[in-house]
Amino acid sequence: MLKPFVAVAALLVSTAASAETYAIQAGRLIVDAAQPERGQSTVIVENGRISSIESGFVAPPGAIVVDERSRTVMPGMTDVHVHLTQTAGTPWYMGFTQKYSDPYATTLGLTHALEMAQGGFTTVRDLGGPTSAVIAVRDAVTEGRFPGPRVKVAGAPLSIAGGHADSATGLPPELAEAVNEAHLNPSVCTGADECQKVVRELAAAGVDAIKIMATGGVLDPGTRGLEQHFTDQEMKAICDMAHFMGLKVAAHAHGAAGIDAAVRAGVDSIEHGTFIDAQGVKDMKARGTYYVATLMAFSGVQRLLGTGKLAPASEAKAQQTFSVWGKGLNMAYRGGVNIALGTDSAVAPHSQANQEVALMVTKGGMTPRDALIAATKGGPALMGLSSETGTLDPGKSADLIAVDDDPLSDPEAVQHVAYVMVQGKPIPMKGAQ
Repeated sequence: MLKPFVAVAALLVSTAASAETYAIQAGRLIVDAAQPERGQSTVIVENGRISSIESGFVAPPGAIVVDERSRTVMPGMTDVHVHLTQTAGTPWYMGFTQKYSDPYATTLGLTHALEMAQGGFTTVRDLGGPTSAVIAVRDAVTEGRFPGPRVKVAGAPLSIAGGHADSATGLPPELAEAVNEAHLNPSVCTGADECQKVVRELAAAGVDAIKIMATGGVLDPGTRGLEQHFTDQEMKAICDMAHFMGLKVAAHAHGAAGIDAAVRAGVDSIEHGTFIDAQGVKDMKARGTYYVATLMAFSGVQRLLGTGKLAPASEAKAQQTFSVWGKGLNMAYRGGVNIALGTDSAVAPHSQANQEVALMVTKGGMTPRDALIAATKGGPALMGLSSETGTLDPGKSADLIAVDDDPLSDPEAVQHVAYVMVQGKPIPMKGAQ
């Protein structure tokens, strides 16, 4: 039997011998979306990290050569607003059926995580799902048990009673009372102290961020509208406690007054920002708050109108938003606000999330380059991951994709993804043999 130190040494030698080196040959290379692209290049990946970038096509001895010489290789994209444990097109009431248990939600999450990776996203942030389920998805992917992007999670969003994330909203009184008595809404809170307690409980569970429903939402069956829900005092208490616990706060916010109240309270990002006004833009710019437009969500809601899958109140609220599709992003962009890409998948299918980049150009008025910067660098900057991902600089995690054409001139190029690597591991692609 090997002595302990001999066994450890043998294991290290074995691990080193089995470590794979990749030579990813690119016809065009984007190291940093904010910098000029390069011509024919080879990205060398060792032990899951980018070790060097060589001019031309090279193939070091023993390296696995990935031939993407007809494509553009670029940093993987980051989506800071997804819902992995939900599926697009599901009727609003399906969440109350037996089928949608937390274990079942976990299986959905693993499936949708792979779809996100295959679409070119190497990092995603889940902003609302059963806490235990999304943590299980994150940990299973992190441990390599299932393929997918780097996953960060917020767990169950904080909501007021009767708010956007209160599962009793819209139910008959008897059912709502049963839901409340069974404590099925652990993140519904009232008052500063109670809300801070929920933040502490989520932090203890191991989440990576805090999500609050600062205003009403479109897809819940409630009738409270799209303006401010939490009080100023409650939102500030949530932000103060989250920051004390080392967690950033993402605020679902549609109405103008609710958006600005959340910004003043100290949230780190505004999600949706549908009816943002000039004051909101000014305050976001001054505070460095990020704007996450989730433009794909509008297309997802459009498909549901008239199908009976939305509650009547949701149909009415949805109609309010379509006339301003993309206007909030355009205001934030022109006002110099920090922008990160988010899609709100699964309002639209996870497999279509990469269409967000083109919408940021056509609906939001961004240049293709600035949209690509938001898609690759915005999310990592918001989440504090810029030293790890977002560009292909040597030393960073090997999070990269290969796409047809040039995304710096054609934002639809990222919809044609041929190869994905997350943390040095190739992602199985649809149709691959």
